[in-house]
Amino acid sequence: MTYWSPGTTIEWIYANDHDKPTVRPMTVVRDDADGLVAWLAPGTPLLKTVLRDGRELRHAGPVGMFTEPRVLKRDIWHGTGILKVAPAGKPWSVWYFWGSDGGFRGWYVNLEDPHTRDYDARRTTTQDHVLDLWITPDREIHWKDEDELEGAVQAGRFTQSRADEITATAHQAVADIESWTHPFCDEWESWTPPAHWPLPPAPDLIRAG
Repeated sequence: MTYWSPGTTIEWIYANDHDKPTVRPMTVVRDDADGLVAWLAPGTPLLKTVLRDGRELRHAGPVGMFTEPRVLKRDIWHGTGILKVAPAGKPWSVWYFWGSDGGFRGWYVNLEDPHTRDYDARRTTTQDHVLDLWITPDREIHWKDEDELEGAVQAGRFTQSRADEITATAHQAVADIESWTHPFCDEWESWTPPAHWPLPPAPDLIRAG
């Protein structure tokens, strides 16, 4: 099995049916049989999918965000940085968030396809499943974007059967959270990025689109 070395720059990609993928350059923290851990640094140049007028997809509503024409936009990551963990074989990734004061804010479980890697291109690709979970530092679990999952069914993005499967997957993730299994028990919330890591270069707009 091939793994990326710590410090390797990769592209974490969310593909979609519009052929306008979201591309986030990230730095590998750890990569092994347990899964991939990568860092999205503040200020990282990226590509994101937006509406034709430049607004975020959510402005089109829970149905329109899946049907309205979209374009790729160059941007930077404006947040405080996210550590993402893609556990091996799981249909979700776990994101670690910190506040501007450095305090840990919580875990975000992003339901998605198991990742497909292109080692030569240094890319890992998945597809978002819309439904998500937010876990507070005291381990309260909150469901997110259920209305958008319903909108995805109305828009024809998912069948109702597929949406039901995604919801069932969310319940599986809840079971992992309640059992406090990997990666939640790995204490990544105390991790800090090495100061010498540079920002990754901007992704290629032509290759992405």
